[in-house]
Amino acid sequence: MTAVPAVAANPIEPLPRKGTVERLLSPVADVRSGEVVSALLMTLTMFLMLGGYYLLKTAREGFILSEGGAEVKSYASAGQAIMLLVLVPLYGALAARVNRMQLVQWVTLFFASNLVLFLMAISAGMRIGVVFFLWFGVFNVMVIAQFWAFAADLYTEEQGKRLFPLIGVGSSLGAWLGSMRAGQLVERFGPSRLLVGGAVTLVVCVVLMRVADLVTQRQSGIEAAVASKKLGAGPSGFRMVLSQPYLLLIAMLVLLLNVVNTSGEYLFGRYVVEAANALHGTGPEAEDARQRFIGETYGSYFSYINLVGFLLQMFVVSRLIRFLGVGRSLLIHPIVALSSYVLMWRAPSFDAIRVLKIADNSINYSLGNTAMQALWLPTTRETKYKAKQAVDSFCVRAGDVVQAGVVYTGELTALTVSGFAAVNMAFACAWLLVVAGLRQRLHVRAQKTGGAEL
Repeated sequence: MTAVPAVAANPIEPLPRKGTVERLLSPVADVRSGEVVSALLMTLTMFLMLGGYYLLKTAREGFILSEGGAEVKSYASAGQAIMLLVLVPLYGALAARVNRMQLVQWVTLFFASNLVLFLMAISAGMRIGVVFFLWFGVFNVMVIAQFWAFAADLYTEEQGKRLFPLIGVGSSLGAWLGSMRAGQLVERFGPSRLLVGGAVTLVVCVVLMRVADLVTQRQSGIEAAVASKKLGAGPSGFRMVLSQPYLLLIAMLVLLLNVVNTSGEYLFGRYVVEAANALHGTGPEAEDARQRFIGETYGSYFSYINLVGFLLQMFVVSRLIRFLGVGRSLLIHPIVALSSYVLMWRAPSFDAIRVLKIADNSINYSLGNTAMQALWLPTTRETKYKAKQAVDSFCVRAGDVVQAGVVYTGELTALTVSGFAAVNMAFACAWLLVVAGLRQRLHVRAQKTGGAEL
């Protein structure tokens, strides 16, 4: 009787062997063979985009303050939200007529051309402070949202879950170095030079994204055919969000996060002022000492946020997403935020609140942002560009409007710091419920498709 040779059932295909670059990147993200070039190109693009963002943000402050228009900040968010009600549908109409690279290229170059027009207006002696302030509030949300839509379209769910932490490093590093370089440039050349740097940066970003697109096409013939197709007609971004519970939950997440975060910044500012008054008094003779204390406090505060956020992005984010998944990772930020406001409400202490706000913001800029961007990986191409633009631009500005209303109402009713903290606790609890709903939908989707849960 002849023996039948044993056959291994369901053999597991080993992962491709990693090269030197992949191993060097392994502490940050699980980059595999064939992904290095596109991942590094996207990381560099994000680095330059955030660096350019901080150049333009610094210029914005110089223009608005030098022209005596600081009061515009109180109503800018409402104006920007109204503008986005028009611009988001226009963006969706353009997206329906072009392919993804044409969309990214034309929109980014459009904003770069706007900077040239601003430079021409400055040369003609025109005052641009208010207009630039409003323009910047639209530009920063639309361009960043478009970049992440492109990244979510470029990679599969499995790839995005692994590679987004690396792209996030470019964001953290770009924000840090961009803010430092902006201060040096404006001191030497004035705010106008920052507009030149911002325009050049956007053009370079278009080139890098185009190369990244070509690299991914070269890796897969199917991807090349898909990438060359138009995004297609269909419902607008706002209609998509309102008709799909998953997208509506993401929109609510973005709005609540923005309300809680901006309200927290307002509360921290009140703590800083109260601490300055308690330390140096409220008399006019101590004004310089109070200003120095506030300036030093915020300088240290922002430095720690950038440093901690960068370290989290480098060494923690990819590991948490890998072991906890996207859904569970999203729970960490609202839990930290809720803990902060419970402490503000029960036993407010300046030093403790400072530490908690640093933790809150650094998690927001690293783990929170990376996990939220990953939520778009399982959506359709049209959803990534149209609905994401509606959520990441309009809902952010709508959150600013809600927060301004909360502060205005609180000031009218003489609400204390503890009272504001209690309001933010309620918003943070709603935020947690929304994240729980998103996690449940991700779990149900994974069961239906038989795939891994994000």
